[in-house]
Amino acid sequence: MATVTPQELNLLIEQTYKVEKEFNELKSSYAHLQDTVEKVVEFLPNAVWILNSKDNTVFLQNSYARELWQLLKMLEYKEEDYELKFDGRSFLIKSSTYQDKIMFSATDITEQKRKENLATMGQMAAHLSHEIRNPIGAISLMSSTLKKRVIEENIPIVEEIQKSVHRIERIIKATLMFSKGVEAHKKEFLWSELKEALTMSIEYYGYSKDITFIFPEEDFTINGDKDLLEMLFTNFLANAIDAIELDEREDGIVEIKHTSDQQNHIFKIYDSGLAIENKDELFEAFKSTKVKGNGLGLVLSQEIAQAHNGSVTLCNEREKCFRVMIQK
Repeated sequence: MATVTPQELNLLIEQTYKVEKEFNELKSSYAHLQDTVEKVVEFLPNAVWILNSKDNTVFLQNSYARELWQLLKMLEYKEEDYELKFDGRSFLIKSSTYQDKIMFSATDITEQKRKENLATMGQMAAHLSHEIRNPIGAISLMSSTLKKRVIEENIPIVEEIQKSVHRIERIIKATLMFSKGVEAHKKEFLWSELKEALTMSIEYYGYSKDITFIFPEEDFTINGDKDLLEMLFTNFLANAIDAIELDEREDGIVEIKHTSDQQNHIFKIYDSGLAIENKDELFEAFKSTKVKGNGLGLVLSQEIAQAHNGSVTLCNEREKCFRVMIQK
């Protein structure tokens, strides 16, 4: 039997340590690679599942995928991407295979779909508005002529027609502006000019209850697009009138308060009408919190304020209060 010399034994021990060291380095490198892969998968903005193809058990997933574990039950491997609705949201599903693994990813495209739907609705609404504009213009012209010719007791009927036409014209104007986008052409004018225009607009809008309107008495200069700002405030006044009309009380108050700082005009608009429902949908186009709204008034008001480097937000001083800020 051959004997092992001390030198050979030491060499064998050294080789064993070397192999063990290389194995540990390889194991550490694999653990680092695995950790890196897990972090990359976790970093992805979509839900990712990697399944074992033999038994469909989860090999790897990120935390977003864990939140959507019920969605995983609905997934099917398909060569082409497909859309799936789950829990009120829309997801784009991608799937792929590699060796013994099946990979799925689910990307939330709810907001993208909403924008696409809004764009389509906006185009349709703009087309309809163009079609409606000519006959409405004719009705408006004929009602003005009719008012001069009817007997006095029928004048209120004609005026109601005019008020209804005025409402339709507001809707058409808002719809066309929403489809084209808001662009402010600014120049200086006085608040008193805007106040006069708002007073006339209220008279055209029409209401049945005893409503008190309180506007700022002081006069001040505004640098902005008067027509756009008239639409902004008219939207709030119309909403306030509608809310008061639906309230149980026989009277109501609409109040606009004004303050300013070095950079901005700040308006707070209050009314005593019905409380706002579904506050989360206030600034979503074509989603109205009113029975007879079209969902564009507040959206456009917000866009008009933003075109004046400002904003529209809810304030908390009273139950019904909006804060409108526009840059001086």
